[in-house]
Amino acid sequence: MSGNTEFRLRSHPILTIEDRPAVNFAFDGQPVQGRAGEMITTSLFANGIRIFGHHESDGAPQGIFCVNGQCSQCMVIADGMPVKGCMTPVAEGMDVRSCNAAPELPLDEPRPKFSGTKTRTVDVLIVGGGPSGLTAADELGALGIGTLLIDDKARLGGKLTLQTHNFFGSIEDCYAGMRGMDIAEVLAADIRKHESVETWLSAAAVGVYADKKVGILRGDEYILVEPKVLIVAAGAREKSLAFPGCDLPGVYGAGAFQTLVNRDFIKPTDRLFIVGGGNVGLIAAYHALQAGIEVVGLVEALPSVGGYKVHQDKIKRLGVPIWTSHTVLRAEGADGVQRVTIAAVDERFSPVAGTERSFDIDTLLIAVGLNPIDELLITAEKYGMCTLAAGDSHEIAEASAAIFSGRIIGREAAKQLGHDVEIPDQWHQTAEVLRAKPGDTVALPEAAPQDLDKFPVFRCDQEIPCNPCTEVCPVNQIKIPGDSMLGIPEFVGEQCTGCGKCVIICPGLAISVVVGSDPDRQTANVMLPWELPLGDLAKGVEVETVDADGDVVGRGTVTKIKLFKSADRRHLFWIDVPYDDRLRVAAFRPMAGERQDQQGMAEAAHYAVTLPGDDPIICRCMRVRKSEIIAEIRAGVRDMNQLKASIRTSMGSCGGKTCTDLILRLFREEGVDLADVTLPTTRPLDTEVPLGIFAGIKEVDA
Repeated sequence: MSGNTEFRLRSHPILTIEDRPAVNFAFDGQPVQGRAGEMITTSLFANGIRIFGHHESDGAPQGIFCVNGQCSQCMVIADGMPVKGCMTPVAEGMDVRSCNAAPELPLDEPRPKFSGTKTRTVDVLIVGGGPSGLTAADELGALGIGTLLIDDKARLGGKLTLQTHNFFGSIEDCYAGMRGMDIAEVLAADIRKHESVETWLSAAAVGVYADKKVGILRGDEYILVEPKVLIVAAGAREKSLAFPGCDLPGVYGAGAFQTLVNRDFIKPTDRLFIVGGGNVGLIAAYHALQAGIEVVGLVEALPSVGGYKVHQDKIKRLGVPIWTSHTVLRAEGADGVQRVTIAAVDERFSPVAGTERSFDIDTLLIAVGLNPIDELLITAEKYGMCTLAAGDSHEIAEASAAIFSGRIIGREAAKQLGHDVEIPDQWHQTAEVLRAKPGDTVALPEAAPQDLDKFPVFRCDQEIPCNPCTEVCPVNQIKIPGDSMLGIPEFVGEQCTGCGKCVIICPGLAISVVVGSDPDRQTANVMLPWELPLGDLAKGVEVETVDADGDVVGRGTVTKIKLFKSADRRHLFWIDVPYDDRLRVAAFRPMAGERQDQQGMAEAAHYAVTLPGDDPIICRCMRVRKSEIIAEIRAGVRDMNQLKASIRTSMGSCGGKTCTDLILRLFREEGVDLADVTLPTTRPLDTEVPLGIFAGIKEVDA
């Protein structure tokens, strides 16, 4: 088990692989090796271990799902204590055991001595060190307002730290054109400049109480904090999806995948399939390609993807098939997913018989949307606390919107404290634009500017909030019509220098530049971006050229490769193509042998294990199936607290964070008006806290 180089990334086109000291520990009595600072589950994945235990009720294998501390799938026993493997760092000599049942409690426990719980007051408490929490803290720090910012991770930035792609929006408002992980560093550095802002890392807010105090678990200490203003910027958790086999190891969230690959430098899969065509799913596919992972395909139940079209286009150009109006039918496998079956759906989202396709895979990512992490917010409001919500805890939107709107919330908090601060009306308008959903798709010009040898070609044909290309053009020849960044950029002049700055900064990889042609106009040179491993790509190599939709145009030859310092790890390729292809060529891909036909119809799936028909697991923690919940609903149950009492849904470690949405969907499917359904009661503690820490035990009598 100790050999772990096979499952670790050795190189990455964007990320710098960190060389960290080895940590030796044991898993089920066998020696394994991790890296300093990484979580238990990461180290186990690096050793090829995907199963961390078996559920005590039915022996089902347990793997990861969220890798964000929001579920309990990764529970292990570390040095005798049950812990979430994704939130607990490995330590030298640690004894980690599979969690197959509750650990045995000692019968003769020494008498503890209790110490009092620490308390403190602050002007503002910010829960969450992601984009909105950081910018809110920056605004408060600039005003000298005492602020405590906490985050349950060991690093500030939230999901920004996982984003290797360039961000949309505007340079001025939200660092558009920069990579998310670099924006995280900039924002974290900003708050370090403020003496009035204190930061606690690896600190989780676990409950809000009627006396308007917030319980915080910081390492092995429990502290009560009483803020004058509470800002909840805790982000979002991924939605789950119920289908036969959805609980198999290897079926997990796209955010979990990004954490393993982009934070922990793990290669967790060889053949990946994705369910969900929002930005999270589309970006996860691109991140997989950057890490050298095969993306077998992606399905989206709606007629078109919900994410930005440029995200869709760039993975289609790299050969990833996307099936819209399709859904996942089932996953199958023995101790982990080995195969997935999909099918087309009709206008009611019901599977269409005879359209099934099956694929051999080892990982299935679920990217079907996000829910705000707002339990603390709801409880604080119930108790009459002065509370504000920021980022995804307020409204699910792009991180660029969270970056900007956090500044508004920071100033709102200052106003609540009586400070005379201004929030310009323009700020609210900008925030609305950045939160805008993808707009209309428009037809782009098919003709080249007359008599120009150099000019950009734009393939961002959907109205989205983005304008970096207009801000970097050295001759100011790129404009967006109107006064909003939601328009489509146009080349409006005759002075393109062929510098490639627009190609370098475009977040959607949606710009090419025709940089010249031969005197007889037989061939033209096209500048294109590249962010994947270079492999065998070099000057003189022949490549396959593709259009905006990923369809093959023809072939081209690499004439030059440049990596400018200003290009931020994005290579620029000059490709010589037939002159008549110069407007159509949007990207290229290596001619690496014949590609497998991913879209061919497969024969009926052969199931490796017997699955219980169409009766999937709904509550992962307690292994409650769909049929059990349906029976209760049909018996007249309308209170989800009653479901907790009768069949123990939401009674596991996650506290209903993954199954509540799925249960509400079952109510809808049964024709129950959700207005008649009582939601489960949210109480502290919101997150597991060892009772010894909660009680303030500091020492014991021998």
